[in-house]
Amino acid sequence: MIPRLKAGIFVRAIIRRAEVAGAQAYVVRKGSEEAGAVFLKIAKLDGTSIVLSQVRRGEGELVWANMLGGPVDDERAAAWFEKQIKFDPDVWIVEIEDREGRAFVDEPIV
Repeated sequence: MIPRLKAGIFVRAIIRRAEVAGAQAYVVRKGSEEAGAVFLKIAKLDGTSIVLSQVRRGEGELVWANMLGGPVDDERAAAWFEKQIKFDPDVWIVEIEDREGRAFVDEPIV
């Protein structure tokens, strides 16, 4: 079994990757340092965003799922995040501002 990376370390790594590639990234909401779920909001700087969450598929493969089915307006993304926070207050929300819509993660996006 591969040890799970702590959420705080994972978030800082994503932010660093984005910044190295010329995008802006920052923590919108800080969750549990040890094991909070991490959501990504990819802001395309045109008023739309893509909301990603890590999920497991098939035989346990880790992937990122587009939770709202494609680019949505920022208000819809914010409403979705509010529901998630009510369900689990330990979540992290990382916003990446990138016109190309890059997520800077290794796992597939489905």
